[in-house]
Amino acid sequence: MSIELPKPLAAYYAAKNQRDVDGMLACFAADASVHDEGEDRRGHVDIREWMEETTRKYGVAVNAREISGDADKPIVTALVSGNFPGSPVTLYYHFTLAGGAITHLEINA
Repeated sequence: MSIELPKPLAAYYAAKNQRDVDGMLACFAADASVHDEGEDRRGHVDIREWMEETTRKYGVAVNAREISGDADKPIVTALVSGNFPGSPVTLYYHFTLAGGAITHLEINA
């Protein structure tokens, strides 16, 4: 299934599937925040650390299946596979967008 994603989300998932940390980070505003696995990250330095750690640890591939929510607060439902128990799993990516960039991302099951 192919869905049309807003430009920063399409770029984020393309980079994520290529394990391109610089490409993923380029989609985020400088003061963006991320909440994942019970932890909060803020700003490019902290978010880069999270991206490098999770990319190395899990080596995930993400298949975006559905998008819902508002234009500035889209929710992407994705099938995520990688090096973790229970793979693949469905995860929900709750984004906040502003100025053509991701300003917040929360990932949950």
